[in-house]
Amino acid sequence: MADHTLDQIGPRLKSWRQKRGLTLDELSALTAISSSTISRLEAGKRAPNLELVVPLARALRLELDDLVPPVVPDPRVPRVTKRIDQVVFEQLSPESSPSQAARVTFPTPEPGVVPDPRVHDGYEWLYVLSGRLRLVLGDHDIVMGAGEAAEFDTRTPHWLRSAGPGPAEVLAIFSKQGKRIHLRAKTTAPTGTMGE
Repeated sequence: MADHTLDQIGPRLKSWRQKRGLTLDELSALTAISSSTISRLEAGKRAPNLELVVPLARALRLELDDLVPPVVPDPRVPRVTKRIDQVVFEQLSPESSPSQAARVTFPTPEPGVVPDPRVHDGYEWLYVLSGRLRLVLGDHDIVMGAGEAAEFDTRTPHWLRSAGPGPAEVLAIFSKQGKRIHLRAKTTAPTGTMGE
C-alpha cells in the first residue's frame, strides 16, 4: 500500500469517529484498543495495521474501503503502435477497457487495389481526423472527409482504406473482439485494408 494512502487512514478514522458521535474513550471501550493508541493513529503518529484498522472499522460500522482510500491507478495509456499491412494502429485505450480506441492511419492508396470486404461480430465507430477515407459497407461505397463519422454493425461486409490523394487518419472505437480482428496480420489482405 502506498505511503500517501496510509497517511489518509488516520484523518478518515477521526472523521468517522466524530460522525458517529464517539469519544476516544468510547471507541476504546468498543474495541479494546487504548484511547492513546487510537489518538496516535488518528494523528498519524502510529502506523496503521490490520490488527488496529479491522476492529476500529467494525466498531464504527464501516467497510475497510471507508478507511483505506482506493489506490487510483495512473490513467495514462502506454503507447503501443502496430503496423499491419502498411496500416498503422496506435492504441488509445488500455487493454482492460471494454471498448477499444485506436488512431488508425491508412497509407496513400496504391492503384488497382480491389475492395475485399470482411465481417466479424461487433460494432465500430469511426471519425475521420484528416485525409479522405473510403468505406465500402454492404452496397455503399462512401468517401468520407475530415470531420465526418460513421457507425456500423461489423457483421455487415466492410472494407476501409485511404481514398487519396494522401493518407487518411481515423479515430476508431470498436469492441475487444473487433480489436483482435483488426490487429491480426493477414498476409493475403490487400494493401490499405485494416487486416480484417
